Amino acid sequence: MKEVAQEVRERARGNRLMIFDVDGVLTDGTLWYSPAGEALKAFHALDGHGLKMLAASGVGCALLSGRKSKAVAVRARELGIRHVLQGIDDKRPAFEGLLRKVKLTSAQAGYMGDELVDLPVLTRCGFACAPREAPEAVRSRVHYVADAPPGRGAVRGLCELVLRAQAGGAGACRP
Repeated sequence: MKEVAQEVRERARGNRLMIFDVDGVLTDGTLWYSPAGEALKAFHALDGHGLKMLAASGVGCALLSGRKSKAVAVRARELGIRHVLQGIDDKRPAFEGLLRKVKLTSAQAGYMGDELVDLPVLTRCGFACAPREAPEAVRSRVHYVADAPPGRGAVRGLCELVLRAQAGGAGACRP
């Protein structure tokens, strides 16, 4: 893992809720459809375990997606993610509503998004993150860009960074 700037560690240390976009963050962004038209998604087990470790440490996890998918709802249930906002065209009001619901400030929340539609949240949260395949217009506006590709460890790496920052060092993650 690359060396992480002090500012990034500080932002990760203050994080109490990490919110994730789905397509292009928790998945590689490929859209698969069954013959019946149902959206199919592939999630990586490493990313899922990272989310579980983050939640076990006391950092809440949420999903905020522009698309709506049964697969996302199923995966969120498997991982114990209670806050799942899908089919959201304008993510900023949904982000602000979620913060009110969980009684946190924007400075206490992080968001990982990969597209221009994510910028209204990325520019308001305390810890803005993107996968490495995000467009330059997104990568240039975030605090942290993941080393691993989306749907293949980007989320896990971010979770480990937050865990290390909150544990106060660069050692192993807390389980």
